[in-house]
Amino acid sequence: MKKFLIVLSLIFITQATIAQTVIDSSLLLSQKDMQWWKDARFGLFIHYGLYAILGEGEWAMFNKRMDTTEYGKLKNSFTASKFSGKNWVDVAKQAGCKYMVVTSRHHDGFSLFNTSFGHYNSMNSPAQKDLIKEYVDAAHDAGMKAGIYYSPLDWRYPGFFFPDLYYSNALEMKQQTYTQIRELLSNYGKIDVLWYDGGEDNWLGFAGLMWDGGKGWYTRGMDKPYTGKFSWEPVKLNSMVRELQPKIVINPRSGWMGDFNTQEVTLRGRENRPWELCTNLSQAAWGWTPQAADRVISLDSCIRLLVTVVCQDGNLLLNVGPKADGEIEPAQTQRLKEIGDFLNKYGESIYGTRGGVWDATWGGTTFTEKAIYVHILKVPLEGKIMLPSISDKISSAKYLGTNANVSFKQSGNGIVLNGITNQENKTDLIVKLNLK
Repeated sequence: MKKFLIVLSLIFITQATIAQTVIDSSLLLSQKDMQWWKDARFGLFIHYGLYAILGEGEWAMFNKRMDTTEYGKLKNSFTASKFSGKNWVDVAKQAGCKYMVVTSRHHDGFSLFNTSFGHYNSMNSPAQKDLIKEYVDAAHDAGMKAGIYYSPLDWRYPGFFFPDLYYSNALEMKQQTYTQIRELLSNYGKIDVLWYDGGEDNWLGFAGLMWDGGKGWYTRGMDKPYTGKFSWEPVKLNSMVRELQPKIVINPRSGWMGDFNTQEVTLRGRENRPWELCTNLSQAAWGWTPQAADRVISLDSCIRLLVTVVCQDGNLLLNVGPKADGEIEPAQTQRLKEIGDFLNKYGESIYGTRGGVWDATWGGTTFTEKAIYVHILKVPLEGKIMLPSISDKISSAKYLGTNANVSFKQSGNGIVLNGITNQENKTDLIVKLNLK
């Protein structure tokens, strides 16, 4: 594939920020190598670190303006006494997830793995564990696709906030990123997903605090890229990644376009390339808070969200934040199991499908070469669903689960399903159209 480099604005929008993204097609995975990820449809995200001890979310250090030394003392209380990589993977499998992504290091700088870059890590805490190794080993044993989250930015470094003023410090932060990414992709066997966060240029300086004699203090704004002399050099970074793990799926938050687009919390809908929505199972922070158990979203909402995303050809990455001891909240575990029960019954309409029609008034469709699955989230008053015409001939239409027949008419003008009823009051009433 011919290599080309372009700097393109407005490639993706996340949390109201606009980033400039380097487009380099030579680093993209082939469609064949991306297929497992597109087929997976559902993954489990896990945010875990020192912030769980505070119970105020993963941004506690920054939001509370905690002194880095004082925050660092939390390491002395990090026991992870109930952490089990196997338990985490078991929870994901029970939920019907096909891949996982676990934080190896968040913006606070504390690493959950054995790293040669400093002593601020779980091996040098009372836990004395390489949590990433235990998790990845368990994933490999269970046949689960293993993903790693990594944040290039680090709030301990003045060079992140003022990359030109503290340029040498920013370069040390960059060296940390390159060293630790190399370790994560060299020391744990096959890694399936690399999920960066905060490595785009508009994050540098947190919108850039600046001074002007005329207007005083102001910020560059998150809608504008940093243009100073520091650079993460994302093509260089991800070229290294490709050398270490040629088939790894990479998200776009390092400054390179990545293999897929990321939407966060707010669902924007279908995109023209592979995409994923990441959001929380609890309506709280990504890291653990005491409210997490009481704010778990309903099973109905979970199913509706999953179906909405997949019908628009995306993946759902659903997050939980384990407690300080490493245990996932039982209320979250239970909800994930319930999602898994749904997928055990109706997974054929989710896994390995492509997104088809989406109509917010009633639902949408997914499809394979042999079938179309009509996901009805709200039955129209007249009990009729109209779909576009297709070249394949429909041999039968049946409710998935009961196998009861559904009346349908196929013509050059489209497909009409008649007499739709939701007698069992299912969240997702699915009609399977079998193709000849």
